[in-house]
Amino acid sequence: MSAKDNMDQIREFWTEQAIEHGDSPSASWSDKRAIDLEIREYVNYLNDGDTVFDIGCANGYSTIHFACQKNINISGIDLIPEMIDTAKLRKQKFSDKISGNVEFDVGDILKLDNHNQQYDKVIVTRVVINLNNWENQKRALQNCAKLVKPGGLLLLSEATIQGWQKLNKLRGEWELEDIPMPSFNSYLDEEKVIETVGMTLKLVEIKNFASSYYVGTRVIKPLLNAMIGNKINVSDPDMEWNRWCSLLPECGDYGTQKLFVFKNDS
Repeated sequence: MSAKDNMDQIREFWTEQAIEHGDSPSASWSDKRAIDLEIREYVNYLNDGDTVFDIGCANGYSTIHFACQKNINISGIDLIPEMIDTAKLRKQKFSDKISGNVEFDVGDILKLDNHNQQYDKVIVTRVVINLNNWENQKRALQNCAKLVKPGGLLLLSEATIQGWQKLNKLRGEWELEDIPMPSFNSYLDEEKVIETVGMTLKLVEIKNFASSYYVGTRVIKPLLNAMIGNKINVSDPDMEWNRWCSLLPECGDYGTQKLFVFKNDS
């Protein structure tokens, strides 16, 4: 299969997700608790008055949460028009709770060359893993780095190969099968990300914000389920167990999803 064909399949998959899930956070990820955890982590880096560019905003679920919690001017883009249609409806739905300004538009992370505005914070959420190959991923990372104002931050929440392998190593110690990488994803090599973005921005930290959650829901939960005779759906994110795990302090480096924080020191 050619790279173009694969990208077409990826676009088709996310279009189907947008149509099927509408306003639900499941349009971008089935694990709502993990998304809520991710949102809480992002908000720690947002300040009132910030200009924010949210790349890969999907149906605006997270974007609107940011705008309801902080007085910011935020612009969200996504490749899928159906996602943006829903995001605009979501903006109307929460208009009375938004204190700043929110805009949504269709946009492609690989085609930001003519984007001449810079932002205090650039947010990239589970977008780069959907770009099929490292050349596309590298280009996307470079595009995003250019949009950060001097003194501003690039906040990159993506799945990493290292986190995925570490989680599966822990699962293997308890005779749990490896969690496969989704066929439409290409997880990121942390070292390559640091090297590529580091040519423009300075790495501040990598937050393993999802590590405790992943251990709780991807290791302990299936083990407990086996003890009671596999009577529950371990992939159900709406369980109280998942909510409790999402409230745990971060510990370890077993989360596939990590937050890279880069700063423009120029």
